[in-house]
Parts: sequence; structure tokens; C-alpha cells
Amino acid sequence: MSRPYAEVIGDPIAQSKSPLIHNFWLGKLGIDAEYRACHVTSAQLADYVAGRRLDPDWRGCNVTIPHKEAVLALADLADDKASAIGASNCLYRDRQGRLVATNTDVDGVNDAIAGVDLVGADVCVLGCGGAARSAFQALKDSRSNLLVLARDPEKAVRVSAAAGYPGAGVPFRAGNTALLAASLFINATQLGMAGQDPVPDFVLADLAEMDEGALVFDMVYSPLDTSLLVEARKLGLRTTDGLVMLVGQARSAFEKFFGQPAPRQHDAELRALLTR
Repeated sequence: MSRPYAEVIGDPIAQSKSPLIHNFWLGKLGIDAEYRACHVTSAQLADYVAGRRLDPDWRGCNVTIPHKEAVLALADLADDKASAIGASNCLYRDRQGRLVATNTDVDGVNDAIAGVDLVGADVCVLGCGGAARSAFQALKDSRSNLLVLARDPEKAVRVSAAAGYPGAGVPFRAGNTALLAASLFINATQLGMAGQDPVPDFVLADLAEMDEGALVFDMVYSPLDTSLLVEARKLGLRTTDGLVMLVGQARSAFEKFFGQPAPRQHDAELRALLTR
């Protein structure tokens, strides 16, 4: 007998933690459904979406590399978040049966920076790629002042403006003052990720210039304890790791797929599972 399901698609996909997260919540809530991982190449994407449209048990999918941009053209409509970012990490059916593209990474960013008073504050985001665009969307109504550290400052200005949160571009090199008195710093790049280049020493040194009690949020979650977060804690700054965003974006998608909020009372248990 068939039962409802959702899934995550990408190429590659074996590394995804989404099945663990969603199936954990399904079990806690006693929902008779499942969440899968499905390997889909770029050449298979259109056929995948067309086929799933015809499956009454399919509730939607999370979308990861390399499909986040291409999937927009295959949905019936894109919501404001996906349209502004130009990428979608979640497809779901709305009440009218339409296939909607959204971007729950924005919700994940909001979870990661919850409780930070940013009105009139200086915010610095490192990077201007897809992850940074999610941050720009999450911050666009915060009434804060944005600086974007990027190798191409002119591109940073264009991208942040397109995402609805215009910022000033700052060259990514030693001697910039982007973190001076900043209340929030977000690493929205792969710097510091396992197998990638480390966060440069000049960035770590500049953390000392941030405002007292500032928050440093690193979107990287492999490793979980990045050099950026370690250095921030040494300086007495608050920190948030990438796992908070990962679970936050999944939480938003879960409710769209299965019609119930993901339970928060089990967050510690879920985090322990994800960090084994």
C-alpha cells in the first residue's frame, strides 16, 4: 500500500542529511509517511518533475546542487523569496494543486539570527552567491546597514540590490574595515568547509573589531566547529553554526510537505543524531 512521501533531489545526493531530519520528525509525530533521497541529474530533471506531478503520493521535494536555478522554470509559480533569490531549494503543492517553488534557506537564516536586534546596526556578509542571496532576503526588512565582502564588489552591489537588500561592496582583502563595529557577520561562502580553502587569517583577525556582543554566523556545517566560530568564541562573541540553518530550512519545508509543524522539543536529540 502506498503512502505519502517527499524527497531531496540533487547530483550528488548521498551526502544529504535531509532524510535523517525529516524521517526523525515523521517518527516523533507518528505520521505515516516517508522522506527519501533521489539522485537526479540535470538531464533527468524535467522528466523527474513531470513524473512526480502525476504521483498522488508525492508531497514535494527539497532541491540541492545543481538544480536550484533550473527548477524554477519547471514550477507553476515561484514565490517572492525564490523569485528574488533566483533559486529554489523546495518544491511543494499548494492547496490549488499548483507546483510552487520557494526558498526555505531564508527561513533557515532567520532561525540562525533570531533574537539579534539589527535596527540601525551594521551587518557584514561574506560572499554574494546563492547562499548570500538567502541572507540578503532574510535581512531585507531588518533596517540594518549592509556591507558585502566579495572578490567582485560591483557584483556584490548588484546581487544584494536584486535580492531586495541593497548593500555596499567591500573588496575581499586585508585592510578593509567591513567588520568595524558590526553587530552581525555571516559567512555565506564555502570558505572553511572541509576540502575547501580556509577562511583567511585577516578575516579572523578582524573579528576583534566587531561590536561587543555581536553574532558570528557560519553557514558551513562540515566541520561544525569552524575556525571562524572558534576564533569568535575566543573573543567573547556569540556564534551560530550552519546546523541551525540546515534544520531551520528543513523545518519550513516539512510543514509544507506534511501539513504539520516540525516539533521543536526534540531539537537536542536531533542535533545529537546529526553530529555523530
